[in-house]
Amino acid sequence: MNRKPVVAGQFYPGDPALLDAEVQNFLSKTTAAQPGAGRTLLAMVPHAGYMFSGEVCGRTLRQAVLPRTLVLLGPNHTGLGERIAVWSEGTWEIPGAAVPVNEELGRALLEHVPGCTFDPLAHKREHSLEVVLPFLRHLNPATRIVPVAVSEPSPETLVAAGLALGKLLSSWDEPVSMIVSSDMSHYVSQKRAHELDHKAVDAVLTLEPGLLYQTVRQERITMCGVLPMTLALSAAVAMGASSGRLTCYATSADVTGDLEQVVGYAGILVE
Repeated sequence: MNRKPVVAGQFYPGDPALLDAEVQNFLSKTTAAQPGAGRTLLAMVPHAGYMFSGEVCGRTLRQAVLPRTLVLLGPNHTGLGERIAVWSEGTWEIPGAAVPVNEELGRALLEHVPGCTFDPLAHKREHSLEVVLPFLRHLNPATRIVPVAVSEPSPETLVAAGLALGKLLSSWDEPVSMIVSSDMSHYVSQKRAHELDHKAVDAVLTLEPGLLYQTVRQERITMCGVLPMTLALSAAVAMGASSGRLTCYATSADVTGDLEQVVGYAGILVE
């Protein structure tokens, strides 16, 4: 079962050569992690059009230390499908390439992580993971993925699923890391976005998934990936995460100049 790209030519170039050049440009804006740096357990990157969020995504992933197998967790903007929807077979196509799914790990998620359901429907029209994929493949053409779309609203269920996922990945026979796709505040002023988004980032950096969920809900932060991030942060803690850091932050105003209606973009690494 192969997933075709749905936002190529919209969020990012549909021409393979142009896509490769643009991704390389964004990745070249910072230096790679130092030799001997510890493995990145979790990276959070944005998923807007590349003109807005590509630099944050590129700078963050360039600094990450990632194995070839990755669990990708993103929000479900469409409302279609199951609450923790796993695409566990086939490939995901991007312009000029196809990224294989790690089917063995995908089956393991369905078996061992509560709430996980095989459900391609949740992914059919969802853009959040697709937009990140060209960066991951450019960094490592051998990348294999397990895509997961998360719309489960219960923090208790998310944390329980995260603990089970962390246990599974810790015992897997090869290193596995997680990539969460999330934008931050949507359509607030530049000043307000900075205030709200840094509250959410600070909560992430405490490595307390419950605090992240609570902060986003209480402050009414329109962080679209709070659900997958709550799940993944719980898994990272179960895997032994000891620290997190903000790699960079930007808003759409950096491109448009509109300071009244902005979207925020943050890059975070958990190690």
